[in-house]
Amino acid sequence: MGVMYTLLAGIFISLQGIFNTRAGEKIGMWETTTLVHGLGFAVSLLIWLFARDGSFSRINEVNKLYLVGGALGVMIIFCVMKSFALLGPTLAVSMLLVTQLVMAMAIDVFGLFGSPRISLHFTKPLGVIVMILGILLFKLKG
Repeated sequence: MGVMYTLLAGIFISLQGIFNTRAGEKIGMWETTTLVHGLGFAVSLLIWLFARDGSFSRINEVNKLYLVGGALGVMIIFCVMKSFALLGPTLAVSMLLVTQLVMAMAIDVFGLFGSPRISLHFTKPLGVIVMILGILLFKLKG
């Protein structure tokens, strides 16, 4: 199931990026970001009303830093739209994936934000280098 959710997220992120970019070209980037988050809130609220699989009563147990995810989401939407508009979807997503992988690796290696520490084997940074080389190869005019 984890693979399926990951593949779906990849599809949704790519579609969201291009849809938001095209909307932003017409109505503005911040207007689109506001609209996207408003619609996202409405959909999330509807799903929550039916699912009810958690409890807001335990919110005081949550590290307050983790509650800024929505604010990060605003910056993610904006930065993805700008990068799609300036670099094109393929290059933007490629660079985004490498950046996400490097950040995730740092979180794993240093055990940040409550994650268990995972030792850094040489194959992990080597994989990132291969991805970067792939992006450079992709950028070659052919």
